[in-house]
Amino acid sequence: MPGVQEVRDVHGRRYRVGETDRELVGRSRAWSLWLAWAAMLAAGVQQYGFGVVVPVLTATHPLADVVWALALWTACQAATAFPAAWLRDRGRLSTATSVVVGGVLCGIGMATLAHATTLPALYLGYSLVGGIGAGLVYAACVGTVVRWFPDRVASRVGVVGGAFAYGCVPFVLLAGLLLTPATRTPFLDTAAAVVLAVVVGAGVTLEDPPRNWWPAHVDPRAWALDKARRRNQSAVRQYLPAEAVRSGAVVPMFLAVALAAAVSLFDLAFLVAFADDGPLLAAAVLSALAACTGLGRVLAGRVSEHLGRRRTWYLSLLTGSAAQFVLLWGGTHDRFTALLLGACLAGLGTGCCYPLLVSLVREYFGEESGPQNFGILYSAKALGGLLGIGGAAAVVAAHGYPVAFVAAGLVGLTGALLTRALVQPGRTRLLPTP
Repeated sequence: MPGVQEVRDVHGRRYRVGETDRELVGRSRAWSLWLAWAAMLAAGVQQYGFGVVVPVLTATHPLADVVWALALWTACQAATAFPAAWLRDRGRLSTATSVVVGGVLCGIGMATLAHATTLPALYLGYSLVGGIGAGLVYAACVGTVVRWFPDRVASRVGVVGGAFAYGCVPFVLLAGLLLTPATRTPFLDTAAAVVLAVVVGAGVTLEDPPRNWWPAHVDPRAWALDKARRRNQSAVRQYLPAEAVRSGAVVPMFLAVALAAAVSLFDLAFLVAFADDGPLLAAAVLSALAACTGLGRVLAGRVSEHLGRRRTWYLSLLTGSAAQFVLLWGGTHDRFTALLLGACLAGLGTGCCYPLLVSLVREYFGEESGPQNFGILYSAKALGGLLGIGGAAAVVAAHGYPVAFVAAGLVGLTGALLTRALVQPGRTRLLPTP
């Protein structure tokens, strides 16, 4: 296209300038944001709505076996991020294809919750198929928003990431009113149809801009110079995935993500069973957790622009850690208000992890391999699921909920302390870091 050129900044980052969003796809880039938002809104029901389905599933299966379905789902969803990014970066998997296929698999996952009568069927249909589907949707939607909004990554990723959590709230509240063993099949089949329609409908028209595209109304070099004066500085150079792994920053970041995910998933899997105050009150607590998780993701980007990504992550994990003790006190003393407060704090605390991770990865390792580097670190969520759900199930069975919640609080505190060890590759503590 005439007038299109590629420029670089002082850090070697490439910018493709000279094209507007309307020239490329015939509409504002805001359309891509809201289509991705809608797809994430529906796809996240499998994760954040699972807790309210647990009482129905435990009517025929032990709790420990049921929550393992979510642990395996998490492992499949998180493990999909890196290969999906790798395929997209090489032009072998388009955004639309990824979201449409993912939407079909998400629908199968939800339908499995409606019909599965054996644990192998639950693990195959919901955990494996549904988990991969959600992973495809998540990776594609986050990736396309990053590409369309390279100048506003933190805030826009927070918007779509938040939808992945709070999108389940209507489902959870309706389940509290309507979901019983007798209504399980029609209720969850209806949910599966809605998830399928929304995700596929949103994904059909999603498109990415050209690689390294930059909005025509923003001067990239001036933007880069302005960013260099802020807390969240750009990467000193572009790191390939193998280089990022060798940089020394990946290990503490990976472990912090795993521990944050463990606490978050522990709450999702066990909070309804722990609250045990009837379906409506349990649904209200789970809804508060999901809504505040989504709110935390939306706020994380904005807050971190002023406090710095690393500091915001540290403070959020401290909040999530403290929330475990509030939940424990509320549950053991039958104080619904304390449970609700603990759920809100837990959501705000643990919900910030993933949108902050998107920005941290780009600011530590550069943008050109950003999706793949994010995929590597996002896969830590799989380890978090095994620890926070599988490991916690064993602790609950052997020692009860008090020990499990105390352990969750200590795990969250350890994750927070790990973030203090993060140093941007190529810089030292003597130089300004976020």
